[in-house]
Amino acid sequence: MESYEYVFTALRGRQAGREYYTAMCPMKLVPKIFLFQEEEIPAELRSQRTLNKSRIPEITKYILDNRTDYIFSSITASVDGEVRFEPFCFNDKKVEDVGKLRITMDSRFIINDGQHRRAAIEKALAECPDLGDETISVVFFIDVGLKNTQQMFADLNKHSVRPTRSIGILYDYRDPLSALARTLIEKVSAFRNLTEIEKTNISNRSTKLFTLSSIFQGTVCLLRKPQNSKEVSKEEESLAISFWENVSNNMKDWQLAAEKSVSTHELRRDYIHSHALAMHAIGRLGAVLLSTANKDYKKELKKLSKIDWARKNRALWEGRAMIAGKISKSHNALILTTNHLKNTFSLKLTPEEMKIEQEYLSKA
Repeated sequence: MESYEYVFTALRGRQAGREYYTAMCPMKLVPKIFLFQEEEIPAELRSQRTLNKSRIPEITKYILDNRTDYIFSSITASVDGEVRFEPFCFNDKKVEDVGKLRITMDSRFIINDGQHRRAAIEKALAECPDLGDETISVVFFIDVGLKNTQQMFADLNKHSVRPTRSIGILYDYRDPLSALARTLIEKVSAFRNLTEIEKTNISNRSTKLFTLSSIFQGTVCLLRKPQNSKEVSKEEESLAISFWENVSNNMKDWQLAAEKSVSTHELRRDYIHSHALAMHAIGRLGAVLLSTANKDYKKELKKLSKIDWARKNRALWEGRAMIAGKISKSHNALILTTNHLKNTFSLKLTPEEMKIEQEYLSKA
């Protein structure tokens, strides 16, 4: 009986004493050869293969919105089947590790890394069939009986580290809100030399006071923009710069830090005003000020100087912005911190804010 094959141009490599192959796979083949639906996957592998389906539309949109400059890392897959590698010949000499990889069509393929890319590619192909002739690199490991698939999954993911939120914002030139955050650290005097642009946590020895990610999030709150916004207007940019500059003008500690008259480490240790929680809350406060009739936000922001931001004021901040003396990152802490700011500015709480405030007060 004739055996049909998939044929790929491939490179052969070696790891841990075994061969593997890196091949260029046409996009149109990706949904056809790799297992996807859970019912197709053996039960003993299924727990490792549950898709987070909410991620797929986002990745699909990324492909379709960036047809001329999207980029994907390699898919990694295990193959159980007959595999042959045929080295190319140049001038009658074999090139040992460059050639054709032949895999019989009755082989079984399971993705070890890249299942969400595979699902998104399938969705994108349905909307844009022209993608089918483009390629994605696939790293094939031979795994007879697919006995090592779970271990490969664990090994591939054990040491993977996601980039920090700040560095993602720093390097994202497609996202207008990321571009705005980068503009703010150039234009706002307090942010200019005091922003940690790579990390989301600031070390005790750092001379920085803010993080790029906290400025980004505070500004998203200020402008009430969805994080997938495709445009930030010049008016919004000017407003954000003006708002944060006016906030800075009413935060004496920020000014002292900019003048290098006080240690940034001491400020972050002793106060909450430069932490991500406070930046988010100030952004939320600003959004309300900007939308409230007969309120001049520049004049109103002078009230920031009246707020006691010190952590030692535990009667105010413990249970609101802090838990056991540490800054909280919870949604309720953000709401409760915003509530204190809004109360200081005589602004009405929303029903959600009122509910959370009452729950907090009942436990106080």
